[in-house]
Amino acid sequence: MTTEGSPVPGLHTQVLDTLGLAITAGEYPPGSVLRTDEIATRFDASRTVVREVVRVLESMQLVESRRRVGVTVRPAEEWNVYDPRVIRWRLAGSDRPRQLRSLTVLRSAVEPVAAGLAALRATPEQCARLTEAALGMVRTSRGHQLEGYLHHDVAFHRIVLNASGNEMFARLGDVVAEVLTGRTEHSVMFPDPDPAAVTLHVRVAEAVREGDAAAAEALTRQIALGALEELDVLAP
Repeated sequence: MTTEGSPVPGLHTQVLDTLGLAITAGEYPPGSVLRTDEIATRFDASRTVVREVVRVLESMQLVESRRRVGVTVRPAEEWNVYDPRVIRWRLAGSDRPRQLRSLTVLRSAVEPVAAGLAALRATPEQCARLTEAALGMVRTSRGHQLEGYLHHDVAFHRIVLNASGNEMFARLGDVVAEVLTGRTEHSVMFPDPDPAAVTLHVRVAEAVREGDAAAAEALTRQIALGALEELDVLAP
């Protein structure tokens, strides 16, 4: 048993992930009431831990605390669906295909524009890091090295979003990272990435380095469309 004010390391995360997964999976429908005393008993957690977990869930707009009622689950349309943890939980559930498609469509709307802006605004250092990430993708694209490939893929897309110079695009870096990570962790990827897609990433890096905004945007749009086509096969 934990003592009040002394949360067990890791317990907060365990309670948060368990409840977050259950809520986003629909195990607690909108309007359901979560009793904090029951949560504390279930996880052998202190009231401090439970209060902290509830505060985090409230910040994600998954629940709201109502006086004399308790902690109530909010409708899905009110959730902060851009929160990386909400994305992670939803990708772990049965609604994964629809969630992946929704997020990939978002990427297809944002990333091509970001790449075009990056071609106009990227610093020499950002161009160098983008090229390095693209070459890293090439090196890990064979031999079932998906974990290594993911590292470079996430870095590539973060750099593009940041290099756009648009702070709103840059803030989507965590969202894109969760999408790419979820695809890998839940096997919504081929054992080796599509060679055409890998080549497109290299060409985007070249277009950004050369300041060719039209090419960077068009090539990134091809990457997004390819990702949607993969979903048709792997997560219909």
